[in-house]
Amino acid sequence: MRTVLADARRGHPGLYWLAVVMAALTLVTAVLAVIDQRTLLGAPLWFKPVKFSLSIMLYSATLAWMLSRLPGSAMHRTAWAIVAALGLEQLIIVGQAARGVRSHFNDDTLFDALLFAVMGATITGLWLATVAVALRFLRERPADRVTSSAVRLGLLVGLAGMAVGFLLAPNGAHAVGVADGGPGLPFVGWSTTGGDLRISHFVGMHALQLLPLLAAGLAAVAGRLDETARVHTVQVAAAGYGALVVLLTWQALRGQPLLAPDALTLAALAVVLAGTGGALAAVLRGAARRHPSTATATP
Repeated sequence: MRTVLADARRGHPGLYWLAVVMAALTLVTAVLAVIDQRTLLGAPLWFKPVKFSLSIMLYSATLAWMLSRLPGSAMHRTAWAIVAALGLEQLIIVGQAARGVRSHFNDDTLFDALLFAVMGATITGLWLATVAVALRFLRERPADRVTSSAVRLGLLVGLAGMAVGFLLAPNGAHAVGVADGGPGLPFVGWSTTGGDLRISHFVGMHALQLLPLLAAGLAAVAGRLDETARVHTVQVAAAGYGALVVLLTWQALRGQPLLAPDALTLAALAVVLAGTGGALAAVLRGAARRHPSTATATP
């Protein structure tokens, strides 16, 4: 963990310290959620600032670590633009919570509408900056093919998850088929009576963390799986993860709650799971053919 934190700080100090600030803000807003019992749209007022603090902390820390894998100060200015965008976004979210009003989809007053427009602009800038980072990684010649594949694919799937956010503005709400503020899952608030675009948005964005973690886990079995097999495992996992993001988006757009899938959604999920499982089995068979002695070795 120390090595990861040191890499993150070296990758970009602005992103690193933003993650530190967001970690502290997570604690502060969690305390406020206990002290201030007000609700907004049926949910505790301070839950949204808590969730966004956690999300920004993870995103900025992960991106800082990723940038440590680039030479010199590559993407330095782009990273500062990301820091500014995320900082402004969270400032508005916390400020609106303190006022007891919505930060998203709020056009009750000219001031509220202006703040929401600013948030839309910052998120668009954040997405474009992340695209720039992904393109930079695609140009790099990897020293570690497994981790590099995880970083590249994590960024691409993460961008797809972030792009789901662009569907929220035309929809005018998080929920589909029902109004925002209805019954929802604990803490996250995802609708239990209709579709919710936040689900695929959340799942997609966290490919940034999960795919590199998979690569790190595969390093522990490097003696049993060669590099080619580990790269292919990451690629298969990324494809399956991306398909899941598409499936969750499709489910939400049909106004269907996450925990109440219909037969068509379950069939699509079965196809994704079977395809991913079959592809992983093929990767393992290929590794066994290349290295039959390691395939039967005991750990």
